[in-house]
Amino acid sequence: MVVKDTNLLGLKLLKKGKVRDIYDYGDSLLIISTDRISAFDVVLPTPIPYKGEILNQLSLFWFDFLKGSVDNHIITSDVNDYPDEFKKYKNILEYRSVLVRKAKPFSVECIVRGYISGSGWKEYKKTGTICGIRLKEGLKESDKLDEPIFTPSTKADEGEHDENISFNKMIDIVGKEVAYILKELSINLYIKARDYALTKGIIIADTKLEFGLYKDKIILIDEVFTPDSSRFWPMDTYKPGESQVSLDKQYIRDYLISLNWQSSDTIPELPVDVVRNTFQKYKQAYEILTGKKFRIEVLENI
Repeated sequence: MVVKDTNLLGLKLLKKGKVRDIYDYGDSLLIISTDRISAFDVVLPTPIPYKGEILNQLSLFWFDFLKGSVDNHIITSDVNDYPDEFKKYKNILEYRSVLVRKAKPFSVECIVRGYISGSGWKEYKKTGTICGIRLKEGLKESDKLDEPIFTPSTKADEGEHDENISFNKMIDIVGKEVAYILKELSINLYIKARDYALTKGIIIADTKLEFGLYKDKIILIDEVFTPDSSRFWPMDTYKPGESQVSLDKQYIRDYLISLNWQSSDTIPELPVDVVRNTFQKYKQAYEILTGKKFRIEVLENI
C-alpha cells in the first residue's frame, strides 16, 4: 500500500494526533496531514493512501475562499519557503503539509448543522432537541433545517468520545463573549461555504470548525470543510427521509456499523474495496469543490 511515512527524525514532534502530526518550530507549527483515518474517535489500522494530501489541499482551498470573512493560521504551504530543517523532507511534506501560526485553540468544537443527520438525528428522535435546541415536530432524517443551528461539542482525546454540549455549557468553557463570537462566525462561514457548494452540486449537511486565539485575535485553524469534518451529499441523489449517499467519512462509519463493531472491540482492518472507495469519494469531493483534478487518478498496488 502506497502510504507516506510522515516521521521527521530529529525535529520536535509536539503532538501525534488522530490524523495529523504537529511539529513545533518556535512561533509556528508544521502540520502534516497523514493518511491515517479515524472513526468513532478511534484511529483505524488501515490508512487511506493520499487522504492527507486531499484534506490538506481542500482545506487550503477553503482557507483562501473564506479569507475575506475570517483570518486563518496559514503562513505557507510551499515547502520551498519552509525553514531549512524541514526542506530536506520535501518528499514527505509536499502536498500534505502547511506551516501555520501558533494559535491557542479554544477547547470546543464549533459544529453547524444545516440538515438533520448523524448524532443530531438520533437525539432529535429521542427528545425533539439537538444540544438543547428544540426543533419543530415532524422532521425526517436528512431534512433541511429552516435555519442552520450551532451545536458545539467537547474535544476528545484519542479513544475518548466528543460530547455534544449546550451553548450555556460552551459559555462556561470559553466565556460569554467568545462563545457568541464563535457561534456567529461559525454559522456565517457555514452559510458561505454551503451556498458555494450548492453551485457545484454538493450539499454540505453539517460541519465542524475550530478556532484559536493569535495575538488576541480569533482566527480559523485546523481543517476546513473536508470529508473528515463535514457531511457532503451529492444533490442529484438527495432524498429526505433516509440516510444519504455521501462523499465523506460517513462511508467508513457505515461500514463499521455493518460489522456491528464497537469502539471497545479489536479494531478491524479495512478491506481493499473499502479503501479504494473511500479514496474515490474523497477525491471526488475535492475535484468537484475546487474544480481541479487531483494528481492521482486511481489507487494501485494495494
